Amino acid sequence: MDHLIRKKICLLGAPAVGKSSLVRQFVHSLFSDTYASTIGVKIERKPVVLASGEDLSMIIWDVHGEAGPLVIPKRFLRGTSGFLVVVDATRPETLTPAVELRDRVFAEVGEVPFLALWNKSDLIDEPLTLTGEAVDLAAQSATGRFTSAKTGAGVEDAFLALAEAMVRPAEA
Repeated sequence: MDHLIRKKICLLGAPAVGKSSLVRQFVHSLFSDTYASTIGVKIERKPVVLASGEDLSMIIWDVHGEAGPLVIPKRFLRGTSGFLVVVDATRPETLTPAVELRDRVFAEVGEVPFLALWNKSDLIDEPLTLTGEAVDLAAQSATGRFTSAKTGAGVEDAFLALAEAMVRPAEA
């Protein structure tokens, strides 16, 4: 008899990188141009079926963005099985907070699986060249992905890739 696996994931990143839009696109297949800053955390659930046929309930914590010093309460991170750290592909300055957030999660809960997402890829004319911190972030994540919450490009694949990484961590 199959059993339902439950995993908590967090979406983290600077303000206005598209975390809430990514969640809305993944859970509800919706996009809105209206920006509303998340206060605290918003929790959504999405059932998915893994490649193995297992059922997984993703408990998605959309955590508020941090503009200044990163002050994410430890209780938001407690129990996290994996996370998506989001960078705005049109704003390189959102990369540094993403790296700091990755480090914060690792310090709080250990090196759980994560993916780095370069969101708003529909708004860039030329492919980004990853250098410095971006290369480091992409190399340490399960994989780096370009996404567009507006068009939906790469969104479901990113969440499902994280789901697979959480349930079946890479073997050494």
